[in-house]
Amino acid sequence: MGITREGRHKRRETGGRRAKFCKKRKYDMGRPAAMTKIGEPRIHTIRCRGGNSKFRALRIDSGNFAWGTEVCTRKVRVLDVMYNSTNNELVRTKTLVKGAIIMIDAHAFKSWYEGHYGVTIGVKKSAANIADSGKSIDLTDKSAQIQKKFKGRQVDREFCPELDAQFASGRVLAKVSSRPGQTGRCDGYILEGKELAFYQRMMQKK
Repeated sequence: MGITREGRHKRRETGGRRAKFCKKRKYDMGRPAAMTKIGEPRIHTIRCRGGNSKFRALRIDSGNFAWGTEVCTRKVRVLDVMYNSTNNELVRTKTLVKGAIIMIDAHAFKSWYEGHYGVTIGVKKSAANIADSGKSIDLTDKSAQIQKKFKGRQVDREFCPELDAQFASGRVLAKVSSRPGQTGRCDGYILEGKELAFYQRMMQKK
């Protein structure tokens, strides 16, 4: 018996048995789930119908993640699986699937932000540096043109305070938007605004 993706074996809505009028076909074939884990990349190529290929990621440790409001994308490490709306077992086994809420390394985004706006973010809160987060970097040794460019960027700068606490810890919450078991990649985007608040509530409830 193989895995099939068809409904001929199901009962009718009234509960009656359906007559078997044909055998299983090759085009009905399914495969076991990839159950992608975090680790040294291990990606298998699978030959599919029509000579096409799928890339089954069995282990993966990094991906391209987008920071939507800043229009910035960086390749970062995947650190942990935090929440999955479909199944808590996928969180316990740290399985990467589409829609999973994961923790990623924030340092690449933090260094980009500070280089783009000339502003420090994600400073750990303490009595000594309580006012350092959101503070402009010293630009006195820069040229007048560069100083003008940084000031122009800071006019429209908006930064989510919830993200500041995450950047201070060096890791941010993100959502996987690719299908690791089909494409061999773990890509996604950083959670912000109402979506971030929603998933934080869900994680506290769990």
